[in-house]
Amino acid sequence: MQAIADNVYIEDQYPGVTLGAICLPRGLVYIDAPPSPEDGRSWRAELLDLSLSCGHERLLVNLDTATDRTLGGRAMDCIVLAHEKTAQLFGSRSSIFKTQGRETGAEWETIPALGSIRWAPPEISFSQQITLHWGRSPVVFEHHPGSDDGAIWVVLPDEKIVFVGDTVMKNQPPFLSNADLPLWIETLKILLSDKYRGYTIVSGRGGKCATSTIRKQLDYIKQIHKKLERLASRKASPEATERLIQPLLSPLRFLASNRERYAQRLRYGLRAYYIRHYQLANAEDKA
Repeated sequence: MQAIADNVYIEDQYPGVTLGAICLPRGLVYIDAPPSPEDGRSWRAELLDLSLSCGHERLLVNLDTATDRTLGGRAMDCIVLAHEKTAQLFGSRSSIFKTQGRETGAEWETIPALGSIRWAPPEISFSQQITLHWGRSPVVFEHHPGSDDGAIWVVLPDEKIVFVGDTVMKNQPPFLSNADLPLWIETLKILLSDKYRGYTIVSGRGGKCATSTIRKQLDYIKQIHKKLERLASRKASPEATERLIQPLLSPLRFLASNRERYAQRLRYGLRAYYIRHYQLANAEDKA
């Protein structure tokens, strides 16, 4: 666990996403949860000493709908907050998660013997912004779609820290099936604006990141959008997105052991995005 400011911590040791914890006079705010219930219990135990200096309340924040960050929510044993679109997605899910037949290239797919897990649906949701007052410094939750319909940021304006989830991903391909690339581009421009100058930016997959990382992410998302637009202009089939995988992997630096999973992430995401934003959208326009 790494302290990035007084009473603000991040953790990268668990498979899944970069976790956060904010210790406040009224309680402890968890930012995302490990997908494995066992890891969730370990994360809570790791925070036990920290908890002694916080109030007794507990709140888990889901930064978006991704299974990597929402699957382990029940193990955190507290109230869950998320965007209303994340809450709506939980409403359409069965109450129990089953691992069979998933090949999305997500981190949870590498964890053995997860079995069936009961979801922890959000009990608090919001549309645009909500502020938590558990101490002198506010904690602001803001909707910033693009990487995901239900994507939110956790902003600590006094400490100048912002947790941005999958808006920025360090040296790994994005999840595209629930994305909106033009919105993602605009969201990254907001992050690069003067409003967030001097902030510590915490990626949901990789921890603290520099401005140069955000600029690379912006260029990368623009590149993906341009390639998909070109395919759509030629009325290519969804299978044509397979040709984009290797060119999109080549600029990224990652362990060779991750190549197959990252390729599958792009395979699944590019195809799903293309069908949703081009084929289905065109069919609706003609109807």
